Amino acid sequence: MKKAKLFFLLILAGGLVYGLSYVWQAFPIISGYGAKNLCTCVFVAGRTQESVLADELGSMPLSLGTFEVNMADSSATGSVFGTASKKAIFRKGLGCTLISEIPEEEIRSQEINLAPIATAPDSLVWPYGLTESDTIFENVDYEALNRAIDNAFAENKPDVKINTRAVVVLYKGYLIGEKYAEGFDQNTAQIGWSMTKSITSTMMGLMVKDGLIKISDNNLIEDWKNDQRSEITLDQLLRMSSGLEWEENYAGPSSATNMLFKSADMGAFAAHQPLEHQPDDYWYYSSGTTNIISRIARERLGEKYHNYLRDRLFSPLGMTTTVLEPDASGTYVGSSYMYASPRDWAKFGQFYLNGGSWNGEQLLPKNWASYISTPTDKAPLGEYGAHFWLNAGQQDNPENRLYPDAPADLYSANGFEGQRVFIIPSKDMVIVRMGQTKVRGSFDFNEFLKSVLAAVD
Repeated sequence: MKKAKLFFLLILAGGLVYGLSYVWQAFPIISGYGAKNLCTCVFVAGRTQESVLADELGSMPLSLGTFEVNMADSSATGSVFGTASKKAIFRKGLGCTLISEIPEEEIRSQEINLAPIATAPDSLVWPYGLTESDTIFENVDYEALNRAIDNAFAENKPDVKINTRAVVVLYKGYLIGEKYAEGFDQNTAQIGWSMTKSITSTMMGLMVKDGLIKISDNNLIEDWKNDQRSEITLDQLLRMSSGLEWEENYAGPSSATNMLFKSADMGAFAAHQPLEHQPDDYWYYSSGTTNIISRIARERLGEKYHNYLRDRLFSPLGMTTTVLEPDASGTYVGSSYMYASPRDWAKFGQFYLNGGSWNGEQLLPKNWASYISTPTDKAPLGEYGAHFWLNAGQQDNPENRLYPDAPADLYSANGFEGQRVFIIPSKDMVIVRMGQTKVRGSFDFNEFLKSVLAAVD
């Protein structure tokens, strides 16, 4: 009896220690996630605090937190039961940065001078200019297309909120369909989450075009020079095949959440991870990998870094709503934190549909679109290229693919709450869906694509 009682007490004590340890790790993540997202939604997207608290932060476990905007110093704070306080600060052009490890005063004093993003010319038709087109295609069933778009907004699952916020459809470079949820419009900047990874990949393509880096380059990080990590190439990083140890899990404390919500220098945090597999032997999706790439870009570009994408991508395309946010060290969070309007995300898709050219100017290497959309060897369903998701299918069974009713040449930028930029070369189409769908898989992308594509003969 005494042994049983002792055993029970040991189990209870162990459970208590585990629970306290979990809380100690999890509460700052909840606080940080809430403070950062509330800050950006209010100061970048122009939304109300009430709408963000209800939608982004209203479900468990985020609802455990208390979050508040401070208009006086353009910030937002978060805490959980009065503990684990976190603060995010807004800086014009840079969006919001979560204060982690570096004092607020030091972050605010960083000298980051941003060049303005050029506006598209009035004289050209959108997406190349600001003039609206009245082009009508005879082979487009606009009634069927509008039904397909309307269905993407339908809340027909009583236990799950789909929360579609925008759909934009381009065909042959023309806008043929568009719709927005209440409170959002064509100018509302929306978070791309991991669609930002495809922006980071594009930055590498631009740097390759400018002769600043090669995808075969290794010895990419100073701390790696004396171990096997020095063999990791940029290509392996872009293909999520570096072999670095990582846990991409957002349900609790993990490599990904500790990086995003506790670390000042996210690229350095990820680069410190040890090698778990031989490079190229194993495919594993990792946000840390992307922030390593962003840090490599900063080291290569030096003082040009903060304006490089503005000068080489956002201004040529006229992506004026774009905000790419840095971490506390000043390095862009290339894995997750870019905001842009759905139309600007659509421009990005059209840019790739054009093979990396815009208004007749080849901005990317001519083979870059082919490179990023070529399947990575170890991705089991041929579902990943170089920081873009693919629909290629299993190597020996191509019908086994992510979207069986969409063409196999489709590739996309994907965000974890159902944000998508689909690029479909064989259909000459770009399809954008923005949203905040919390339950993964509850929005049927295959059916959405099938119905939109069926409207275009």
